[in-house]
Amino acid sequence: LLKLQNLKLLWILKPPNRTFHGHPRLLSSDVHSQYESIRQGKQEIPKYFNFASDVLDRWSEIEKAGKRPSNPAFWWVNGKGEEVKWSFEELGFLSRKVANVLTKECGLQKGDRLILILPRIPEWWLVKVACMRAGIVIIPGTSQLSAKDILYRLQASKAACIVTTDRLAPAVDSVASQCQLLKTKLMVSKGSREGWLNFTELYQNQSADHCCIKTRIQDPMMIFFTSGTTGSPKMTLHSQGSLGFRPLLSERYWLDLTSSQMIWNTADTGWILTSIASFFDPWVFGSCIFIHNLPQTDSEVILNTLCRFPIDALVGAPTLFRMLVQNDLSKYKFKSLKYCVSGGEPLNPEVMEQWKSYTGLDIHEVYGQTEMGIICSVSKGMKIKPGSMGKAAPLYDVQIVDKNANILPPGQQGEIAIRSKPIRPLGFFSEYLDNPKKTAESERGDFYVTGDRGTMDEEGYFQFIGRDDDIIISSGYRIGPFEVESALIEHPAVVETAVVSSPDPLRGEVVKAFVVLSPTFSSTDLTSLTRDLQDHVKKTTAPYKYPRKVEFVKELPKTVTGKIKRNELRDKEWGRI
Repeated sequence: LLKLQNLKLLWILKPPNRTFHGHPRLLSSDVHSQYESIRQGKQEIPKYFNFASDVLDRWSEIEKAGKRPSNPAFWWVNGKGEEVKWSFEELGFLSRKVANVLTKECGLQKGDRLILILPRIPEWWLVKVACMRAGIVIIPGTSQLSAKDILYRLQASKAACIVTTDRLAPAVDSVASQCQLLKTKLMVSKGSREGWLNFTELYQNQSADHCCIKTRIQDPMMIFFTSGTTGSPKMTLHSQGSLGFRPLLSERYWLDLTSSQMIWNTADTGWILTSIASFFDPWVFGSCIFIHNLPQTDSEVILNTLCRFPIDALVGAPTLFRMLVQNDLSKYKFKSLKYCVSGGEPLNPEVMEQWKSYTGLDIHEVYGQTEMGIICSVSKGMKIKPGSMGKAAPLYDVQIVDKNANILPPGQQGEIAIRSKPIRPLGFFSEYLDNPKKTAESERGDFYVTGDRGTMDEEGYFQFIGRDDDIIISSGYRIGPFEVESALIEHPAVVETAVVSSPDPLRGEVVKAFVVLSPTFSSTDLTSLTRDLQDHVKKTTAPYKYPRKVEFVKELPKTVTGKIKRNELRDKEWGRI
């Protein structure tokens, strides 16, 4: 049991109408009703909360008492024979040392902001936990950031400290003089560099005696620079409650794990999915987080890793699964894999069918945004509908609305929105930092509007149509790019595709497909193949949706989180680039 402001919550709650494999339900009827009152918004959530002390340290106590399986809390490998395993107790010991580095050596205080740009290495998790212990606000970033990107983030966030590797240190140095508020540069490296503190040396010699700071549930915890397809990235502020306390209330709505299981999420450390799927949600269950360094996304490495290690759950972007099904999956026998999750953008039904035919496993889709994490999911035990991203997550009232925020009936296309008034649900971001205009624009009536278009059926299942600005209107027909992409991906010649609008003097705009070919079709006559692909789409979906233009490319432009940058392709088509 976790004691929070005299409220007792069970760590692992029995999911309704499902077989339970975790701890027994120990909640008394009065405590359970109190818990339900919080979930339903009838009672205030606790005033104080800190994920490090109230979750991780509690698991350490359970571990010491012998009430948790002996598997590690964290397991990292690099594919070269090196590995790191930590129990919750070891995670606590090491993160307290790092907290002392940040406060004593770097001079950081509660509320200061720290930019964390590290690849998938153990230090990313240590620094993140340490920041929570010290009340420091974490700003994660991908290792693919350029010097210009880093400058923008340092100046916009007013960060006092940056933690990165020796590879990115020169890029930081090239812009640091323009960042007057940057006080400390901390480098994770075996070597040294002028003007930088060496993380490894400092933390190894540091005391592990550190008292976790007391934080209010609404205190800032993390800032994410959203990987939007248009404009400069916005700073999305999350609190201790929206990221850390949320999974305690939303039960097993998308991630159904036990303390004896292990999860592997392949997303980049700069993406919110890594914070959710490789940090907060698994550790609420006391599960083991598995990490492979993965300098490059190599399908053979991923498949062999699934065969070698006892990984129960795999989480990845649609691109991951599209890549994996290009291999001969019959050669691989996964050691423990039982549950697969895809998120970031819709996954084509054809890929889901291929994966299941070889592995026997369904791929469960989730839909979310940086602003509020997981919004919809196909949870364990739910019926899977091809092309659907499941039902609304607990805590969220998700609806399809029109331009005036009126709720639309099932089957009618509109904008995906989440009710934000009169009570703003726990899990919502606090604001777009220093951008009240954008924060206000995200609300329409009683709803937060996602900017995504979709439909909901009679059973409450949502289907993604496309970004509001991705919709193609040709001769009066509204065409969602995902429908055309799903049809194209079924063709054996197509590895990956993106569909956008293209100007046309007669129809205003037409459908254009950018196609990455399978190597086996690289020498095929492209004119003939174009006709073949067009005919295939006409037969697979409504004929008016077929791509009147097709361009073959070696790769598609993507954001650092793996989302296809359709806006870039569209702007090129319309002469804006």
